[in-house]
Amino acid sequence: MDKKIDGQARAKIARKSFWGTILAMAGPWGNGGGDNDGSGGEGSGGGPRNPWGNGDGGSSNGGGRKGASSLEELFKKGTGGGFKGGIPSRPGGRPWWPLLLLAFVILWVALSSIHRVSPQERGVVTLFGSYSRTMQPGLHFSLPAPIEQVTKLDVEEIRTIDIPEGESEKLILTGDQNIVDLAYSVRWNIKAPELYLFQIAEQQETIKEVAESAMRASVANFTLDDTIGSERTEIEQQVEQNMQGLLDSYGAGVFIRGIAIKKADPPAKVNDAFKEVSAAQQTAQTYLNQARAYAQQLTAQAQGESAAFDKVYEEYRLAPRVTRQRMYYETMERVLSQVDKTIVEPSGVTPYLALPELKKRSLAPATAPAGDAK
Repeated sequence: MDKKIDGQARAKIARKSFWGTILAMAGPWGNGGGDNDGSGGEGSGGGPRNPWGNGDGGSSNGGGRKGASSLEELFKKGTGGGFKGGIPSRPGGRPWWPLLLLAFVILWVALSSIHRVSPQERGVVTLFGSYSRTMQPGLHFSLPAPIEQVTKLDVEEIRTIDIPEGESEKLILTGDQNIVDLAYSVRWNIKAPELYLFQIAEQQETIKEVAESAMRASVANFTLDDTIGSERTEIEQQVEQNMQGLLDSYGAGVFIRGIAIKKADPPAKVNDAFKEVSAAQQTAQTYLNQARAYAQQLTAQAQGESAAFDKVYEEYRLAPRVTRQRMYYETMERVLSQVDKTIVEPSGVTPYLALPELKKRSLAPATAPAGDAK
């Protein structure tokens, strides 16, 4: 019987309002009266302990109900029977939740159905997860999510992938069985957003792997000297064409804008020795160029002399005697102009003075004092 009474008491306490239970608890907000032994809280008179309430204190036997606070009375008046921890009712007793639900639905439809696509963007629309259409720039409408969902992609942004990332090496085998360390970048943008989203997975990683494959296939057609030298442009063009063809076969919806080789060096372990070999090759090439230039100069000179001889021969054929005499005079003039000459005539004729010898003698006195000074 006592257990049954205790259960009813617990049920009665549970039915109390939340604020009523809190305010009825002992403490600075309670309004408890006296105890069972008649001693009442603060003060000897057992007055109300709740500073907001106007309780009537403890009963004569100390077991009476504590007085209700004015705050609880306010909730009782405002909610019509007590605040139960939920949303207050509208006038007339109707609940607020239908209006709140309606406002939420309107806001959800407005936010998920109206879409503004920028000029550089395209909107890919999916209906229950399947591709439906592509939105062009402008204002568009769709069914609310999750029925239709819109994914916006920037199709004009030029994206760049650097291979390799950071300062690591990317070693590639050349056509002459040498190894080259290449660093290059790939520039690309989105050509077909619907293909880009649904045709390939992990788009960035896929483009990177295609670039590495195309670069290895292209470098295998060139020697080491060509790869680090004058054939870089040809390699870049081949890689770009191979990448575009491979990505188009995948249906990736990507357009390759260009390939740029930023570094093409031998591996770091042999780079110093390779530089020495390159310097020796450049020196040898310089000597070869100088020899070719000298050979071309001699060849041109010989060709000029041959042409001059041909002209003289033509003149000789027309007048052999005159030509022989002229050639003799020109030869003697060229030879005798470089030697000292003394012409002696027959007896009875004054000999020709050796003018070069006289000129030397005239210069001798000017140098003699210098010798005497010694």
